[in-house]
Amino acid sequence: MALLQIAEPNQSAAPHQHRLAVGIDLGTTNSLVATVRSGSAECLPDETGAVSLPSVVRYLDNGSKAIGKAALDAQKIDPHNTISSAKRLIGRKLSEIDAAHMPYRFADNDKIIELQTKHGKKTPIDISADILGSLKTRAEASLGGELVGAVITVPAYFDDAQRQATKDAARLAGLNVLRLLNEPTAAAIAYGLDNGAEGTFVVYDLGGGTFDVSVLQLSRGLFEVKATGGNSALGGDDFDHHLFCHIVENNQLSITDERDAQLLLGLVRAAKETLSRQPETRIQAALANGKTLNITVSRSEFHALTQHLVAQTIAPVKQALKDAGIGKNDIKGVIMVGGATRMLHVQQAVANFFGQTPLNNLNPDQVVALGAAMQANVLAGNKTDSEWLLLDVTPLSLGLETYGGLAEKIIPRNSTLPTARAQEFTTFKDGQTAMTIHVVQGEREMVADCRSLAKFTLRGIPPMAAGAARIRVTFQVDADGLLSVSAREQTTGVQAQIEVKPSYGLDDATITQMLREGMAHAGADAAERARAEARVEAQSLIDAVEAALELDGDLLTAEQTAQIRAQMDALAALMPNAEAADIRAAVQTLSQGTDDFAARRMNRNIQRALQGVSVEQL
Repeated sequence: MALLQIAEPNQSAAPHQHRLAVGIDLGTTNSLVATVRSGSAECLPDETGAVSLPSVVRYLDNGSKAIGKAALDAQKIDPHNTISSAKRLIGRKLSEIDAAHMPYRFADNDKIIELQTKHGKKTPIDISADILGSLKTRAEASLGGELVGAVITVPAYFDDAQRQATKDAARLAGLNVLRLLNEPTAAAIAYGLDNGAEGTFVVYDLGGGTFDVSVLQLSRGLFEVKATGGNSALGGDDFDHHLFCHIVENNQLSITDERDAQLLLGLVRAAKETLSRQPETRIQAALANGKTLNITVSRSEFHALTQHLVAQTIAPVKQALKDAGIGKNDIKGVIMVGGATRMLHVQQAVANFFGQTPLNNLNPDQVVALGAAMQANVLAGNKTDSEWLLLDVTPLSLGLETYGGLAEKIIPRNSTLPTARAQEFTTFKDGQTAMTIHVVQGEREMVADCRSLAKFTLRGIPPMAAGAARIRVTFQVDADGLLSVSAREQTTGVQAQIEVKPSYGLDDATITQMLREGMAHAGADAAERARAEARVEAQSLIDAVEAALELDGDLLTAEQTAQIRAQMDALAALMPNAEAADIRAAVQTLSQGTDDFAARRMNRNIQRALQGVSVEQL
């Protein structure tokens, strides 16, 4: 009798064979790669022993490129060809960024961002691919084999386009993406598995370019994200910028040379880091204009200068707790992520708000990569001692446009991923044979106030009376947060679908603004939605009465017809600007005014139906 080796699809039949998988923290300032070896997650160093790779790429004259520290060191002498913080540009349009304050040469292309370099035009995807490729090479050299895949982390508020662009960069680098994982969730995995924690935790992630916060419930191996929030206009770079400007103004410096700016910015960043360990530090520099700088900066001076930035991180924390329906006293621990959380006044502000000391027993620079490596190890099929399940959420509501410019939410924000929801819609006009599905994202009631994601058309709907067709629209969001939408006409089975892949995405600040506007305008939006629904109802009645008059108007006298038309005109005049209650009152008046006409039409239709039919047939 023969024995068969049985394996899951795409997995090895050799159960003892450890599959090489990594977690990658693709950061704004620095990137890391980690793996699980001997049951423990660890970050992989380069040949010098450094685990962090500066997220910087320099394109050189001879067709080669420098990635990481060598590129960072050359940034002040070759700013046009040395690209950093590509993560802030990925999935965005040129019109959405402050290009004037960046030292790059941007190509004239409003669909995608392109930068002119010595290697020609480069997109943020190309630059990210170079960084990911360098990390892949490091991992394969360290592990001694080819990777089966990688889990790559993204900010919790990355939208579909930014996530898709990150996946494209990984494919360009030759990486098989096992999953895109939200950065705060990756940090919670590292803490939850390393410490065996259970309860409700907050992940406070202050990186170089962005601030993210997530509320997570950890219970018996289940990681459930309850709510997310953040502010992409806030990061360690903003603290650097404030200290930079303070020094320039107080010392009456004229920084006109880009190399001087980069030199001073580097010294300021080093000073900020030193002040987390020492009460004061010294900044010394010889500038290109011949002026020298030799000043002392104290910790108290730096804290006073940037305390308002720390305070700005607390507002998204409060909102995330509110969205999760949890009080700050219910929080078991606060996980600190990102190098900027080493600043002492950040630590103190978080401790004061929650009334407890934040968790710092894992390296805040490495915790995201370590969590991603743990997830990669599981997804690659390697057995672990702990069995656990990860449930993430979508940051903004997803829906579509209905008649009257209304936004109908299909998947509400903070829905657990992966998810799929469906809803039935119908046609508005008689004989309608096609329907345009307009997919939108946001919290407002009107489409004009939401972000358009994609449009596609369902054709082949059988011509029927308005409201008779049944079109089922299904939204599906996968574990990576990527959306697909399909529409199917139920009687004929005709269908159309689309993978939502817009040409540009939302940044964290835009999403935060959309959430804030959604809450601030909730009352006005509800009133506007009521008006829009009343207008749709009114227009539907006017169209129906108009069709009836054209078909059976001979049942009425001229005076009766004039009276009905006067009521129709009065309703039409109210529709553009009146309140919902006034429009509905006019709808009721017209409806009551046509009751007798409707009864006469019904009698005529019954007579038509019975004409020539015998009693026996009935």
